[in-house]
Amino acid sequence: MNTSQAAQEEPISIDNQKFNACLDNLVQTGPFSGVRDTFNQYRPLQGDPSVLESLDYQPEFAKEPWDYLASLVDEERVVDGINASEKYADILARIESEYGVNRYDVLGVWGVESDFGTKLGKKDVVDSLATLSCFGRRQSYFRGEYVSALKILKQGDIAKEDFKGSWAGAFGQTQFMPSTFLQLAQDFDGDGRKDLVNSQADALASTANFLKNSGYQSGQPWGYEVRLPASVNAKNDRKNKQPISHWRSLGITLADGSPLPETLASAGLFLPSGKNGPAFLVGRNFDSFYAYNASENYALAIAHLSKQIEKQDTNVEFATPWPTDDPGLSRKESREVQESLNLLGYDIGEVDGIIGDGTRRAIQKYQADNGLEPDGKAGKKIHQHLMDSSAQLRQTAQQQQAEEASLDSESIATGSNSSAKASEAKSTASGFFENKSLIAIAISLLILLAIILVSKRKR
Repeated sequence: MNTSQAAQEEPISIDNQKFNACLDNLVQTGPFSGVRDTFNQYRPLQGDPSVLESLDYQPEFAKEPWDYLASLVDEERVVDGINASEKYADILARIESEYGVNRYDVLGVWGVESDFGTKLGKKDVVDSLATLSCFGRRQSYFRGEYVSALKILKQGDIAKEDFKGSWAGAFGQTQFMPSTFLQLAQDFDGDGRKDLVNSQADALASTANFLKNSGYQSGQPWGYEVRLPASVNAKNDRKNKQPISHWRSLGITLADGSPLPETLASAGLFLPSGKNGPAFLVGRNFDSFYAYNASENYALAIAHLSKQIEKQDTNVEFATPWPTDDPGLSRKESREVQESLNLLGYDIGEVDGIIGDGTRRAIQKYQADNGLEPDGKAGKKIHQHLMDSSAQLRQTAQQQQAEEASLDSESIATGSNSSAKASEAKSTASGFFENKSLIAIAISLLILLAIILVSKRKR
């Protein structure tokens, strides 16, 4: 490990004396004047250094678009989205009618942001924003979010124990920043609170309201995958919107070769991996996805997930493959990589399907030990290599699990048999005692009858 790596891994500490002095000053400033009581009620006792680590985090491995989308739009997430579309069909239909936003686009945001409400974040929003208001970059921005968070608590929309989210303060099922919440959150279930944590109706309606306010066009698709003729001098510029007739004149068609439809008045060309990869014509609704989180790959993840849920199609590959011989991994494949590394002695800790720097460093070590290029990349190639290397260990582990399950079943069965035998013995004993009682009664009657007969003879 070199000096710079050691410095990066050295934990950040917080001077709590400075932190408290900062909070003392903040509460006296104008923006906090309306929430001073709430500020004092929920004032953190100490800062959270982990949020500063996240703020300063510089990833060691840049993600290519095929890696980014592979983990966000996989078969599991599409299936979960289809199930959510059916479970919340009534709510989604009402939202679609009231806000003019396609239900599947709302589901796309929900799936990408929190895996349909299953991953909301665990950081205390107030503690995170208080820390970021006093240390690190963008303190002015985070102070505004801190004030907004306190206003939310003062209004009573979110309970303090539920006010948890990402390190930067985003929270709820569709991850709103506090200032965005104050501007756009909706009380769609009519209970008097805008609860984006516990109410699916509020969270999904708020998302639709966000998209609507970001320029979403009702009745239009976000765009579609297209096929580019080899002769076209294509340029990645989705902001340069042109009429569909312009793109037709260049010979561009849908990915299956059919003519471009009239469903978009104008569109821009989006080439996330250059001319040799998947190509898209995107409209204003794609731009509204981008407004949610300023990343084109993020917007494409929402767009792609929404389309697959709508089609009920778990095949998440684009018609044109990514220009790589080492595509990204689904979450299932990522879990298999982590399981294999653990089995082979490269401890990565919890198997969660999230390829972080810890897993990548373990991959690098494995690659170096096996004569491979130690690039730390978690792609199809290393997945296959690890699956082959750990096949025997995996089989042994599965056999052990099966044997343990069998022993558990036998134990349960033995317990059941023992209980049955005990019941049978109890029943037999009960019968015996019942029969014994009848015999005793019969003997007593005979004795009584004999006494009566003796008495009559004496008379």
